Order: sequence, then structure tokens, then C-alpha cells
Amino acid sequence: MVKEDFDFREGLAEGCHALGLPELDSEAVERLFVYFKELKRWSQKINLIAKKATDREILEKHFLDSLTLLPLLDGKHPHLLDIGTGAGFPGLVCKAARPELQLTLVEPRQKRVAFLSHIARTLQLTEISILNCRVEDESLLPSNGGFTHITSRAVTEVKVFLDMSSRFMKSGVQVICMKGPKWQEELAVWESTTSPVNFSLQSQVAYILPYSKANRNLLVFVLVEN
Repeated sequence: MVKEDFDFREGLAEGCHALGLPELDSEAVERLFVYFKELKRWSQKINLIAKKATDREILEKHFLDSLTLLPLLDGKHPHLLDIGTGAGFPGLVCKAARPELQLTLVEPRQKRVAFLSHIARTLQLTEISILNCRVEDESLLPSNGGFTHITSRAVTEVKVFLDMSSRFMKSGVQVICMKGPKWQEELAVWESTTSPVNFSLQSQVAYILPYSKANRNLLVFVLVEN
């Protein structure tokens, strides 16, 4: 097998430019590079990413895809809740790029929690909570956690994720669904059913990933004010 000639830092810069994302400073690039190396190392022992993924695929699918969230994390003190984060996508990648972001990660699998904690320590990240629980656990994940943004790459259906997020909703909170090309079908299902709270689709942002040319869409939902 021919070894892939790939430079993570260069690919990261090129990918961000292709996606129209803000340029990352050198410290952010180095944090993400360390994250990338540790992800590959830990993946040899535990199930974090696809075993046969190339470096370029890891960069695109996990790092660049996660970074598309950054322009939406606005406000003075954003606090992102990432539900079912797995190996930290998208939340921990955004935190590594923008360390001032307040972050809560929810992950029920202990081995993945150990990896997330290792990355947080290695990158010396503060204002980060890593919860080994499920989203329904009110004792560890209270509804009044002060989140401004809620997201997940683990939940596949728009309606399911909106229902899951409903207990955290209050004025100003945004739920960001990260979707592929079939987002309109999922949206139609959501629109045809009822939910615990009344959501409104505020915006939709489309991206095309630079290497695979895969379609990605960010759907931003807010609470409808009565």
C-alpha cells in the first residue's frame, strides 16, 4: 500500500479556506494537530473512528465538518452542549479551535469519556464539563445548565433531536442539527408531527466538504415565543 502524502496542518488551512471559515491562529492549529495525533493513537485500541479511514478522511469528516459549527457559536459567552459527542465531534474540536468557548460534552460510553478527558488535559482546556451519562439524566445534566447552543452528530433524525433538546429550551437558545443531503426529508417529517415545545427553523447553512464533495447542512432551530 502506498503511504498517503498528507500534511494535517496544510490540509486544515486549505479546508477552512475552501469552506469559507475564519483562518485559525497557530495555537489553534497546533491543538487540533495534537488532537488528531492522539485520536489516531487511541483508535488503535478503542473504537473511536473507522479503522480504515485515511488521514485526509479523518481531517474532513471529523475536524473540518465539526469546524463548520464555529460561525454559529456567537454571542458574548456561548455555552455549547454536545449530546452523544463520541470522540468529541463536533464540540471538542470547536473548543480546541476556540478555547474560550464554554463546553459541556455528554457521552454514555466510559472508554470514550476517558479519551475526551485525556484530550482536555493534554490541550489544557478549561471551562469544559465531560459527563458520563445520557441526555435524560437530570441529576448530572440539569435542564437549567445555561446552554446557549445545543448540537449532536450522533442523533440522526431532526424530530428525535428536537424532542431530546426540548427540556433545555428557553428564549435565545439555538439547536443546531448537523445534516447531510436528506435534510429536507427529515424536516418534512418534523413538520408533520407534534413536539413537546414549539420550534421554528431560524436558518439553514449549506457546505460542501472540500475533498469528498459531500453535502452538509446546518439547521438552526429556536423556541417560538408565545
